[in-house]
Amino acid sequence: MRLGALLDTPELGLTLLWGADAREREFGRVFTSTLSDPTRYLIGGELVLCGMRWLPGPADADAFVTTLVRAGVVALGAGTAEVDGPVPDYLIESCRGAGLPLFEVPVSVSFATVSERVILGLAAERAGTGGLAGHRRLLAAVTAGGGLPALVEAGAAELGADCWVLSATGRVIAGTGNALDAVKRAQFARRYLMGERLPRVADGFTLLASANKAGHRMGSWFVVVAGDHGSWEPAQREVAAEFAELAGLERSRLDDAKRIENRAAEPLLRKVLSEGVTQPELNSRLVAAGFSGGEQVLVLSAGVRGGGPGLAPVILDEVLAPFDGPALVGTVENETFGLLAVAGAADGLAERIREAVLLVEPALGSARLAVGMSRAPDAQALRPTITEARHARKLAELGPGRASVVAGDEVASHLLLLAAVPEDLRRSFGAKVLGPLLSYDEAHGSDLVHTLKIFLENSGSWTQTAAELHLHVNTLRYRVSRIAELTGRDLGRFSDRVDLYLAGCFTREWGLQAGE
Repeated sequence: MRLGALLDTPELGLTLLWGADAREREFGRVFTSTLSDPTRYLIGGELVLCGMRWLPGPADADAFVTTLVRAGVVALGAGTAEVDGPVPDYLIESCRGAGLPLFEVPVSVSFATVSERVILGLAAERAGTGGLAGHRRLLAAVTAGGGLPALVEAGAAELGADCWVLSATGRVIAGTGNALDAVKRAQFARRYLMGERLPRVADGFTLLASANKAGHRMGSWFVVVAGDHGSWEPAQREVAAEFAELAGLERSRLDDAKRIENRAAEPLLRKVLSEGVTQPELNSRLVAAGFSGGEQVLVLSAGVRGGGPGLAPVILDEVLAPFDGPALVGTVENETFGLLAVAGAADGLAERIREAVLLVEPALGSARLAVGMSRAPDAQALRPTITEARHARKLAELGPGRASVVAGDEVASHLLLLAAVPEDLRRSFGAKVLGPLLSYDEAHGSDLVHTLKIFLENSGSWTQTAAELHLHVNTLRYRVSRIAELTGRDLGRFSDRVDLYLAGCFTREWGLQAGE
């Protein structure tokens, strides 16, 4: 599709900011980025859309634009929905210096709308120039309002093979023929999340990447087709590629609807976390968000350390998607929460959440996901339940593995119990465990307490801790060994890490207070 054809679409209202001589450039796909370096998801020839939230200053813009140019990106579309005013001059200068065409997406137009126009435009061009009726039939399935099930049926008919659309965790969104067994779906999801380049054949099935609006595979779907794509005719391969793109378009529509629903999450969470909120106010917010106010509410608190921005909400949306009942995901002060209304018995709910979280581990790379969960019996218990979920998440951050889940009832005898006892007893506990470190730091002018805090916050990662403290790893190892000698705790043992972390939470020098 020509860049000029997209820019001239009246209903989009796009404004070219730099690159007037690039209107004849052609691109083959659109990619919405929420990463500072999306290289692993780019193959060249893309149109990239990005919000200004991720490019707050000139240095960020220069690095991002340089990355796009090296990856062979055709043009950049900048959205201004998250900033007050037009696209800043520093981004225009970065694009001018790198030779990358730049246009502005107005606040009134979503990235999903731009993506939809591109996908439909590309499909129409294929149908018009290639003479393939299959392209028209796929487009008809989408435009007729049949949704994803109709699209999958049409795709299966065109390819002559059963097709499925799966979520990043292997959940079946739509499909034809016999159901894929859970083991095979989990295997496919793992390969997809590990970032393998698609299409790829696995166990006699072809895996195809869907259009990725989220900027991370965790927030997208992928397509599975029975058979080996290596034996397909060129026309079948084009139809399969278009089928996957249109499936991504359906995902984008659902994402937009979910984003509107989630707008109620942040004000609700702020009300719950505020000191002066009354129960009638809270009930009103719950009802406005789709909750009845009388059902149980499952609360999740999630944090991702070392991952790209916006990854935690994407993960919680996927974790909560299979469950019936209203669900909201929102972020307050860089902490992400999920709320799920639970009707009736909740047997096995915690285990299902745990399994879903562990499924995303392959997508984390070097990042680490910690999730705490708790359940409120009614709206009146929502605030203490959120507090319990937050404490559970902090303990999950100390656990092994890249993805860890801790339920509130699992820590009732640790952090929550200590938070409920008098302050002087909490301080006594902190002084008893960390007293030798505090005395040593005071006598020698050292910083072992801070070193311990950063080490535990990085889940015992030597490289991440050393980088954050600007130390050589060998220096860090010496400090940690000294901490172990002074406290009598082995930082390689989870139980000892918990003791040290809890002691720190109740020590002023640590900078945390119980109940925060």
